[in-house]
Amino acid sequence: MARRVVVALLGPVAWAPPGTDPVEWRAALAEDVVDLLATLNEVETAVAVTAADRPLADAVIWPDTAVYEVPEATPNAVFAALGGAGYDQAAVIAGDAPDVPGLTIGKLLRPLTTRPVAVAPVEGGAPGLLGVAARLPVPDWLPALDLDTARPAAVRAAAPRPGDLAVTPAWRRLRGPDDLAFLDPAVEGWETTRALLSGAARSH
Repeated sequence: MARRVVVALLGPVAWAPPGTDPVEWRAALAEDVVDLLATLNEVETAVAVTAADRPLADAVIWPDTAVYEVPEATPNAVFAALGGAGYDQAAVIAGDAPDVPGLTIGKLLRPLTTRPVAVAPVEGGAPGLLGVAARLPVPDWLPALDLDTARPAAVRAAAPRPGDLAVTPAWRRLRGPDDLAFLDPAVEGWETTRALLSGAARSH
């Protein structure tokens, strides 16, 4: 069976809701994503950060979570860091999607049985990706990716054949006020983000 890892990439967060501390907001999102990964079956989990963000990783990880320090907060840097770790497949997930279902992450990994790369777009057609998964070592054609700006069409254009890339179901990232409206209080998870938002609402 393939050895697989899902990595939360705790990159910069450019927006925070009014009334919330941006540092606390980023930490809440990261903690919820890390907690979600810990519930996944049949995969190992890890966190990736730049050296400057190592304190954030140390604050949110579980005791047995691996942390990879990368030179830049990109999926390509994470894949490179995993090079000697013995994994067959890896997925890199954005650190600002606290309510992403485990099933969505599973669907990102599933195509790797037949295709070298898969991407999950951001819901709503906005630029950026929820995550990217690849067989390791990654194919030479994989372009430099930024989770905030990359689009599936650009990744597909770089592939030798269109079928080399699978596009899996989209999910939202919390990058602006419109995204908050889609958070569903009935959905389990995202406890830390939920608590921070309710506290900010009470203080205003």
